[in-house]
Amino acid sequence: MAIEFVVNGTARTVNAADTTPLLDVLRNQLDLKGARYGCGLEQCGSCMVLVDGAPVYACAREVGTVAGKHIITIEGIGSIAHPHPLQLAFLDEQAGQCGYCLSGIIIEAKALLDRNPDPSRAEIAAALDNHLCRCGAHPRILRAVAKAATMIREGAAQ
Repeated sequence: MAIEFVVNGTARTVNAADTTPLLDVLRNQLDLKGARYGCGLEQCGSCMVLVDGAPVYACAREVGTVAGKHIITIEGIGSIAHPHPLQLAFLDEQAGQCGYCLSGIIIEAKALLDRNPDPSRAEIAAALDNHLCRCGAHPRILRAVAKAATMIREGAAQ
């Protein structure tokens, strides 16, 4: 079945069963490898993408449910030439070690900062609570999100 949606600003049509996991379509048909398969149970957050601005787990989301919607993956957040403040802040704070979880964390952080440009540390921690990072970089991750919020409020390019 042909399913149409917009990914990172580009209209896309894929042929897949409605029940195919969105993550499979993103990774295997559209070659967007940033969202990762972690647990497959919506518990780790490594597969997180934005659908119409809301963070969703792509591992269990059926592709048929995103027909006509706008999806943003980590590849759509920024670029090497024009990184998003979150990406800059994560680099500045050395907020990742292995990096497996970071795409989902950055997606969730972007959703948070889009709805609340001045979150408290507690609000950042609550927003990221469902993301598993086995490297123990949580303090640096929290600092990076707070730093990105400041950068965005001060007008850093997005």
